[in-house]
Amino acid sequence: MKIIIQTPDFKARQTLIDFVEEKVGKLESLSDRILEGRVNLKLDNSETGENKICEIKLVIPGHDLFASRQSDTFENAVQQSIDAVKHQLERWKDSKK
Repeated sequence: MKIIIQTPDFKARQTLIDFVEEKVGKLESLSDRILEGRVNLKLDNSETGENKICEIKLVIPGHDLFASRQSDTFENAVQQSIDAVKHQLERWKDSKK
């Protein structure tokens, strides 16, 4: 699986990039049909502390999965997005049986 990480609003630390690659890479063990994982990390211009947004799109032939979560840290937003995509992936696999 190819992992593409985009951070249009800021320069990401290498530790954050490594964290995202590790967590998203684990999704590959759930399905061998995943071709690509696209992760978009953005900053929201809100006054609240929860201004970090993570969007994950898994590219699967014939069906793409998408989740977006907002949190106070990128790590939390990434983990919440992965949990949401994992749930969608499990539902998708059940519907294929």
